[in-house]
Amino acid sequence: MLPALLFKIMESIETLNQRLIDHFGVDTNNGKPQFRIVWANDQTEKRMMRETANGVQLLWPEMREVPKYSYLKDLYVLERLVIVPEEQQKELAGKKLSYEPIWAYRDANNQPLPPIWQATKLVIDVLFAAMGKTSLRKYVDTEENTTPEGHEQRIDKLHAELFGNETEVGDALRYKEGVVVPNNYKGVE
Repeated sequence: MLPALLFKIMESIETLNQRLIDHFGVDTNNGKPQFRIVWANDQTEKRMMRETANGVQLLWPEMREVPKYSYLKDLYVLERLVIVPEEQQKELAGKKLSYEPIWAYRDANNQPLPPIWQATKLVIDVLFAAMGKTSLRKYVDTEENTTPEGHEQRIDKLHAELFGNETEVGDALRYKEGVVVPNNYKGVE
């Protein structure tokens, strides 16, 4: 689970999902949002399975509801509504549209991060730029950030907003992997 402090500083998922609808729209055929943010643990999908959960090969494939993100736990995921290629529709119970992951909210150590609007919009803008649909020109540094010092200050500010007072020592203590030595410890004689 995300620490309680992170929940206090992030916008609600409902608010973020509404902002995604307002900025990027919905599918005109079915009214589903083009993008959404979901909790990875809650997502399941129907898939054609050829083996059991224990790895035993089945004689005939069967349709089963399985966790969608078995490899992602306790974090939020940004998904995009996409058309399922015809050759893969059988595997996904004949679905023609599916939400697919484009970003998992986690840091370099695979620790969960709260979804924030600026990061979410940047990820989508980069996706669209890579597809040739838009430009990233709006992310050019402003005049006050053109100096190396201004650029460093901006990076430091973003780092502090995202990671706060995290340190390797603090993380080790939090996950009970660190050792605390009392200040009145005299040592072994």
